Amino acid sequence: MSSSPTPSERERSDKEAREKEQAEQAALPYKWTQTIKDVDVTVPVEGKFKGRDLVVVIERTKLKVAIKGGQVFIDGELPKPVRVDECTWTLEPVKDDKEISIHLEKANQMEWWAHVVTSAPAIDVSKIQPENSSLSDLDGETRQMVEKMMFDQRQKEMGKPTSDEQKKLDILKKFQEQHPEMDFSQAKIG
Repeated sequence: MSSSPTPSERERSDKEAREKEQAEQAALPYKWTQTIKDVDVTVPVEGKFKGRDLVVVIERTKLKVAIKGGQVFIDGELPKPVRVDECTWTLEPVKDDKEISIHLEKANQMEWWAHVVTSAPAIDVSKIQPENSSLSDLDGETRQMVEKMMFDQRQKEMGKPTSDEQKKLDILKKFQEQHPEMDFSQAKIG
């Protein structure tokens, strides 16, 4: 006989998993953040380094960040492809040191990454809570799709036909008007 964990056991297990994930991420030689569209990575380096002292290679599915002939910070496969032409890197002063800032533009801008490179510890992407964005932030095609989905959801909640169902009803009505001699009493739209 097995028993399911109590709420406090589940909370403790979730907390332990979060703490383990945070410790793994803190051990990395870089920090990273992401939105649904891009990934930003920062790598702290000593203030003595200049851009010519660095090796930063951004390929469609690979990333390498290192000091020439020295420490390698990142060298691995990206979890998903990037748009290389849209990716950039800079070396910026930060207090007495510097940091390499890398901007990766995701090829598929509708998915979250679990890590920057596949050899790094993964995060639980199901726990990501995206920032609120307004419809005006979206491109025209995406905005239309989201607005249609929102309209259809409201229609369903009110027990009314969705936009696609309404189109079918309108076509049937028009056809009925053009063919009054036909009996549509048993007509079903599927």
